[in-house]
Amino acid sequence: MQIFELEGHDFIELNKLLKIEQLASSGGEAKQLIDEGLILVNGEVEKQRRKKLRSGDVVKFEMAEITIK
Repeated sequence: MQIFELEGHDFIELNKLLKIEQLASSGGEAKQLIDEGLILVNGEVEKQRRKKLRSGDVVKFEMAEITIK
């Protein structure tokens, strides 16, 4: 499990998190992963590309699990 620190921000958008954490190599790939229903947020398929992730949210993709702090 990985931890992503918001570092003073209220949220991070899902597509940006995927790029920062190198789960997607580009914004286009991040959008495709989300559109295909491959990303889970808090255990449910997330289809909003710019979903605002806040402290306590958990993102899963394949074997990766990221907790937002």
